[in-house]
Amino acid sequence: MALTIGVPRETFPGERRVALTPRATESLGKLGAGVIIEESAGVDAGFPDQLYVARSARVGTRADVFRQSDIVVQVRAFGANPAEGRADLPLLRDGQIVIGFGEPLTAVEEAAELARAGVSFFSMELMPRITRAQSMDALSSMATIAGYRGVLLGAEALPKIFPMLMTAAGTITAARVLILGAGVAGLQAIATARRLGAVVSAYDVRSAVREQIESLGGKFVVLDLETSASEGQGGYAKAMDEEFYRRQRAALQEVIREQDVLITTAAVPGKKAPILVTAEMASAMAPGSVIVDIAAERGGNCELTRPGETVMHQGISILGPLNLASTAPYHASQMYGSNIAAFLKLMVKNGELTVNREDEIIRETLVTDKGEVVNPRVSELLGLAHAAPAGERR
Repeated sequence: MALTIGVPRETFPGERRVALTPRATESLGKLGAGVIIEESAGVDAGFPDQLYVARSARVGTRADVFRQSDIVVQVRAFGANPAEGRADLPLLRDGQIVIGFGEPLTAVEEAAELARAGVSFFSMELMPRITRAQSMDALSSMATIAGYRGVLLGAEALPKIFPMLMTAAGTITAARVLILGAGVAGLQAIATARRLGAVVSAYDVRSAVREQIESLGGKFVVLDLETSASEGQGGYAKAMDEEFYRRQRAALQEVIREQDVLITTAAVPGKKAPILVTAEMASAMAPGSVIVDIAAERGGNCELTRPGETVMHQGISILGPLNLASTAPYHASQMYGSNIAAFLKLMVKNGELTVNREDEIIRETLVTDKGEVVNPRVSELLGLAHAAPAGERR
């Protein structure tokens, strides 16, 4: 019997993405795998059922998808959808594979529940940053969308326009935009703000990204700080101690004072986002200025951020947008579906499934298998959570 890949409709509130697009579905068909998708799963992203049927996918109920699938692919698996996703646990069966975002470094109890359900869960967040895995890097794909959308939110909230204009009524000066963090989201934010005509500066603790910032037309902000230990595994920014962040905030305050829009993107995988902008620093900005905190889902880089809300502080707007990738669901789904399809190609050959745990990509992303949490980092965090007194668990 041919291997079947199932695509349930996303149930996280406000989630509009779908895990596979019709094009990705067709590419999996060429591997000898069949695809079954839940009714209307792709509609919110711009992919009606008939497009899937035209690419040889079947359409069924949610129960059909879970019952008939050897592999279930989702945007938000249980750990990233703890409330609504719990309803799917009884639908999972022993030996089934689940692939998706699952927040395994924070939602460790949910990972343990998936293990008890007997499924093998692969977390897209844990994709190693190696050349061979670039086509599977879903975090980078979604960060690209977030950086773009974050700038548009800032431009819309700012009571000015971004570009410099010379008009009969006089010259309009360009808006000044500062990006904190030059990862994938930050670099896309730089490129987008420049396209809109702003004067763009950017800061990152990793001095190695200076060339990338400048290649996009941004000015690299240099602070008098020791940053040689700031880059962690896989090129991500590393969490630093509080003394470093205190000195960083003091040095940044004068730079922030001059900005019209501040976009913060600094996030450390599996940890709360560092506070880079205090209330005092925000207060130094001119009334009408805007802060867009792309790191709001991790608690935010600004002390005043409230995730999912817009806060007004002394005439300054502080935006804490959530799930930005879902606000451009067509292309976010297109990118994510391509990432998922590339990942599946490692395991699916001629309609048969092979899970090679000697492969670094498979080994690093596998969280649960055969009833156990097998990822060392998640196992350690789970042990720490169970060891802590109930009132002290994080």
